Amino acid sequence: MDLDDEFNHLDLSGVDGRSESRRRICDGCGRPENVCLCGSLPSEPISTATQIVILHHPHEHRHKLSTVPILTKSLLNTHTIVGRRLRRGSSPLLDSLHSSSSSDQSPRAIYLFPGPTSTHLSQLNPNPGTVLILFDATWKHAKEMVDASAEYLSSFAIRACLDCDFGETGGNIFDSELILRKEPFLGCVSTMEAAARALQSLEPNGPEIETRLLKVLRDMVRFQASHLKPMKPRPKLLKKGKPKQEFE
Repeated sequence: MDLDDEFNHLDLSGVDGRSESRRRICDGCGRPENVCLCGSLPSEPISTATQIVILHHPHEHRHKLSTVPILTKSLLNTHTIVGRRLRRGSSPLLDSLHSSSSSDQSPRAIYLFPGPTSTHLSQLNPNPGTVLILFDATWKHAKEMVDASAEYLSSFAIRACLDCDFGETGGNIFDSELILRKEPFLGCVSTMEAAARALQSLEPNGPEIETRLLKVLRDMVRFQASHLKPMKPRPKLLKKGKPKQEFE
């Protein structure tokens, strides 16, 4: 989900339409009025048995392309924590799971992050009301957040992933109606799409919830894509004495 390479050479002036300090923000969705999503959001936040906890990296918290604000406006049972790791004191809900013991073999919490040690979500049989933990950051930062939180999560949560092909490079905003950013592997998705795909498996009416959330995400991506203007590559300045090269 790293934007650095993908958007360094994009003209984002069309997204704002005016200076940052003067643009008008919609009171309903919190987005600039020219990309307002109020017409796409559910009339009432969707209620789920699944509780969703999102660890939101501080850098991502300030990013205009983050899907978390729209996700929390679409779902009722979401809890957002701004930080770099989960530990005691981060969340009363997670602390209650950490402190309690259970002989139940079903996981009480699931945290999503792709990797060879992750269990495919389709292979799990969680109970209703399972806590779903999501990490929202660039892929580099998200891995650091997962590693830093692993010891705390190990007593009550299992690491899982959606279907993902680690042998193929992921897409970008110009390849798919659902992708906002460059992804490292085929099948890696935004936080909002991950929540939608996971709830499809975790909720009794999961397919309906998935469809409603993905419609909101499609509209968001369409609005953003229509305002992004690719810029010509700029020559890369190298050390003195070496010829200039262009970004690929």
